[in-house]
Amino acid sequence: MRVLKDLFDNNRSWAEQMQAQHPQFFLELSRQQSPRYLWIGCADSRVPANQIVGLLPGELFVHRNVANLVIQTDFNCLSVMQYAIEVLKVKHVIVCGHYGCGGVRAALENTRLGLIDNWLRPIQRVADRHAATLDAISDHAACVDKLCELNVIEQVVNVCQTTIVQDAWARDQELSVHGWIYSLADGLLRDLDVCVTCPDEMRATYAEARQAISR
Repeated sequence: MRVLKDLFDNNRSWAEQMQAQHPQFFLELSRQQSPRYLWIGCADSRVPANQIVGLLPGELFVHRNVANLVIQTDFNCLSVMQYAIEVLKVKHVIVCGHYGCGGVRAALENTRLGLIDNWLRPIQRVADRHAATLDAISDHAACVDKLCELNVIEQVVNVCQTTIVQDAWARDQELSVHGWIYSLADGLLRDLDVCVTCPDEMRATYAEARQAISR
């Protein structure tokens, strides 16, 4: 089928509903976007960024990839960050993972999936660094979830170490980096108590978050 009619029908219904609820919504949205938040999340189709935080289009700038990774050589992610922070002037960067992440599970189990194996290597390094914590967990699903949490914390640090964020803080731009995780089981977010607002906070916040998660 060349045209996905159901999706176009859904789009038309959604647009009509939005127009009825907010008559000026699309006019205002077309003029500018001024989100306060940048969301870096997993590409998993079950984790729709705007919906789970109850924000409308235009209120959340979003970058998603498999297992919510922030890699210093990923110019796609870095370009999104640079535009969000330097042009849109977002005040919060949220790294959000989710429990039961397939990418994290594949990295932990060393499952061979093809090209994506290369992408998931950083998570294997996270697992290696936290081997003692993970080896102490007998339940495999709980072990995967623990690595999901640890991965978020590591990615928060990666965000903070980018020149983009470092430069923003150097010019005294208000910017906070947060680490959250989402549960598919109940639809609720959990704050992993890792929030960095300046370079001086990074090391202590990272150590405290790791220690809390390792308990």
